Amino acid sequence: MGLESVGGLAMHIILSKLGPSDAASVSCVGKTFHGWASDDSLWAKFCSADLELSSPLDHHGNPAPSFKAAYQAWREAFAMYPWSLVTRAKRCWSKLKSWLAVNFPEVLPTLRKGASEAEISEFENSLKVKLPLPTRLLYRFCDGQELPNEEFNGSFPSTLLGIMGGYSLFDHLVNVFLLPLSQVILDTKGIKHQLGFSSRSEYIVVAASATYSEKIFFLNCSTGQLFVGTRNLAINGEMLPCVPDALISSVHESKGIQQQDAMLLWLEEHGRRLHDGTIKVRREGKIRSINLFPEQSPLCSSAITNGVKVRASAVFVPEFSNLQDESEKFFFAYSIRLSLSPGGCVINAMTFSSCQLYWRHWCICANDAIISNVNGEAVIGKFPLLHPGEDEFVYESCTSLPSSRGSVEGSFTFVPGRLADPKGSPFEVEVARFPLQLPDYIF
Repeated sequence: MGLESVGGLAMHIILSKLGPSDAASVSCVGKTFHGWASDDSLWAKFCSADLELSSPLDHHGNPAPSFKAAYQAWREAFAMYPWSLVTRAKRCWSKLKSWLAVNFPEVLPTLRKGASEAEISEFENSLKVKLPLPTRLLYRFCDGQELPNEEFNGSFPSTLLGIMGGYSLFDHLVNVFLLPLSQVILDTKGIKHQLGFSSRSEYIVVAASATYSEKIFFLNCSTGQLFVGTRNLAINGEMLPCVPDALISSVHESKGIQQQDAMLLWLEEHGRRLHDGTIKVRREGKIRSINLFPEQSPLCSSAITNGVKVRASAVFVPEFSNLQDESEKFFFAYSIRLSLSPGGCVINAMTFSSCQLYWRHWCICANDAIISNVNGEAVIGKFPLLHPGEDEFVYESCTSLPSSRGSVEGSFTFVPGRLADPKGSPFEVEVARFPLQLPDYIF
C-alpha cells in the first residue's frame, strides 16, 4: 500500500488510535512497521489506559525493561482470563488503594499481596468450590486483609481498619474486613458446622466484622451472588442479597456482556462511594475508621436554623433485621450531627456564643404512614452545648420498620446560652427528612 512513505510521526499517530492487539499485528507487517509498533511511548499509552501504570512494572510490582515488556508480562500472567475482566479488576483495586493512600493510609499495611494461581487452586480444593472468575481475579490482585491482633499497628485500634467500614450503635460496633483466603477456609468450615450447612455447600465466608458483631458476608460460588446474614442467620440461615440480582451475569464475554459477579460489583460500588464522598473516614477522638453513614444528599439531609446545623442519615443494619417479624422486619441505625455556625446562634438579630439542646421531636414513617411520634428530653441522656467552631456533636440511635422504605424528620428545641443560664426564649431547629431504605447494595 506504500504506507512506508507515510513517515514515522504520521504512523505513530495512526498506531496510537489502535489497541494493543492491533498494534502487535501491525508489527508483523515488516521491519519498518515493527520498529514503529514497538515505540515505547505507544506502549506507555496502552499500559496507562489498560492497567493505570505510570511506570513499567510487571504484575508483581517489579520493574520491567520497557512498557512493552511490562504489558506483555501482564498479558502472559493473566492469559487464562478475559483481558477486559483483568483490567476491570485491576482498576477496581487501584481505585480503592488510591483513595486509601490519600484518606486512610493506616489501612494500606493491612492489604496482602495477591494470591498465586496455585494458592487459589489449593483453596478451592480445600473447600470443594470453584471461585467465579471475577472473584478469583480480585484475590490475584489482593488476598484480603491482615486481621487484627494485639500487637498490630502499635496503639491504634486495629479492629477499626476494615476496608469495608462500619458503624456504631450504643455498644454495637461494626467494622468489616475482607478476609484472606486462609481465613476464609477456617471461617467457612466453622460456619458450615455451626449452621448445619452441607459440606458441599457453595457458600463461603468472604468478609466479616472484626468486632464480634456477628456481621458476616457470604459468597455463593455457584450463582456469584453475595449475601449478608440477618438476625436469624444462626437460627435458619436467613440472608439478604447484597447486590441487585439483575446485575449478576454469567453470560460469556464473546456475546458482548462482560462476566461479573457480586464481589466485583460490590467492591466497585464501594470504591465509587468513597471517591464521590458518599461515605468518608470519621474521627472520634484519636480513632479513625471508614464510616458507612452517608455524608451526601439525598441520603444525608442538612438544615440550618438560627445558625444551628443538623445533618442526619441512616444505614441499614442487616444483622439486627428479622425478615420473619412482620412488624419489625428492617432495622436501621441513624446518625445525627449537630454544630453551631462560626457566627454563633442568631435569633431576632441578636447573636449568642452558645446554645444548648433541651428537647427532641421525632416523626418516623414507614412508606407514608406515621408509625412513631416521639417527644422527649435530651438525646441519649445528653444535653449537648454547642459553640462556634467546635467539632460536630454526634450521636447514633436506631429504629425498625415493617417495610423496606421509610423516613425520619423532626426538630430539636434549643435554648440560647445554656440551660442553667438561658439568654432568651427556646427555639426550634429543623431536622430535615432523611430516608430509611433497604439499599440496592448492602455493606
